[in-house]
Amino acid sequence: MGAWRVALSAQAEFDLERVTAFLARKSPVAAERIGLEIVAVMFSLDVLPARGVPVRNRPGLRKVVHRHYVVIYRLQEAAQLVEIVRVWDGRRDPAGLTLP
Repeated sequence: MGAWRVALSAQAEFDLERVTAFLARKSPVAAERIGLEIVAVMFSLDVLPARGVPVRNRPGLRKVVHRHYVVIYRLQEAAQLVEIVRVWDGRRDPAGLTLP
């Protein structure tokens, strides 16, 4: 376990539920597998929180990509907190993505 804590915003939780619900329509097994993979990626940020790349034109936000899914987060260094703010399917139109 790393020194940092990882927390999901309400929006990120909603995003993850939406992703898995969409996948479950075709394959519940795949939805569970990919959902668990995304969660593992998010919580692995407790060890190397700055490994994601900065989000262009969004100071303070970083992202990591797993398969087609983009995990967008920000670091709160004083609290050693990784706040996951969005989970986005990279195949979707980025115009629909709102960021804090």
